[in-house]
Amino acid sequence: MTDVSPLFRPFSLRGMELKNRIVMAPMTRSRSPGAFPNAENVGYYERRAANEVGLILSEGTLTRRKGASNDANIPLFWGDEALAGWKQVIDAVHKAGGKMGPQIWHQGMSRKPGTGHFPDAPSDGPSGITLTGKKISEEPTEADVIDMAQAYADAAADAKRLGFDCIELHGAHAYLIDEFFWPVTNQRTDRFGGAKLEQRAEFAAEAIRRCRAAIGDLPMIIRVSQWKSVDYNAKLATTPQEMEAWARVLIDAGVDAIHCSQRRILEAEFPDIDGPNGLNFAGWVKKLTGVPTIAVGSVGLSSEFTGAFRGEGSAAGKFDETIERLDRGEFDLVAVGRAILQDPEWVLKVKANRFDELRDYDAAALQTYY
Repeated sequence: MTDVSPLFRPFSLRGMELKNRIVMAPMTRSRSPGAFPNAENVGYYERRAANEVGLILSEGTLTRRKGASNDANIPLFWGDEALAGWKQVIDAVHKAGGKMGPQIWHQGMSRKPGTGHFPDAPSDGPSGITLTGKKISEEPTEADVIDMAQAYADAAADAKRLGFDCIELHGAHAYLIDEFFWPVTNQRTDRFGGAKLEQRAEFAAEAIRRCRAAIGDLPMIIRVSQWKSVDYNAKLATTPQEMEAWARVLIDAGVDAIHCSQRRILEAEFPDIDGPNGLNFAGWVKKLTGVPTIAVGSVGLSSEFTGAFRGEGSAAGKFDETIERLDRGEFDLVAVGRAILQDPEWVLKVKANRFDELRDYDAAALQTYY
């Protein structure tokens, strides 16, 4: 028997009371034709809430900047029809006893021009530079950058109005906020650029401050990563000192928790300091700042998630060391992606130690499964 009790301790984040420490990680499904949540989307989230996921974070939802996405099947988080759909989602989640926040997203220069909901719209980025370092457009003005930040706040205000329990800003994986962090894509010389990571974090801080003004006391999370979609070995913060300075900018601006994205949850962030079994990304951020952190990375599955994009499956299994680290207080919450995507009853099965009943992740089956 695995002692799973640490996963099922309540947790409070800025007044949001969670029944357990399990977060459903944001997962893009591209299942919203016309960009509006539909009845299938409502049922998808409702089922996870009914099966006791502690906190649901939605798939990435798009800001009002028209170049925010390369996929017209990703839902918007603006406009009457889209927001009416999200109202149905959050009402169903609440009726099922769940808590939920939208992940507010802009793909930045990861989006290719000519794609998405508004193909004629330009792609936004810090300096008009692609993820591979190619200059393809003019650097946006400071006013343009301010509007990019305000677009997150506008979505955050709508989330509060609709009744969501928190919000998450997507600041990871070489999308817009992360592109400001990264020197490859941010070569600005104004207040949104600079040689140091904490200087390049000013765009995130601007968006966070504006979101905080829009949502008041609603909890706010930001998801960040070291790795990029085009460089799995990228490191924004190469030392704990750089990591702390980076995180402090985000905390001082108003976030309540940091969601630390890794491809593998047990990967040591600074093995040269505390060894190959040392603290992970979330563990270091919490140690350095004391702020609540969410750890994530292929929990409960045998392979890391990038294989899923190639149609690969992954075997379900136990994750005792993750639970032990949670129990030690290295991080506060555990985000689970594909395992909960594959199996809506995952939380209840883990709670009852029914690990032998967990479903393997099957990418092909999910083409029809919801």
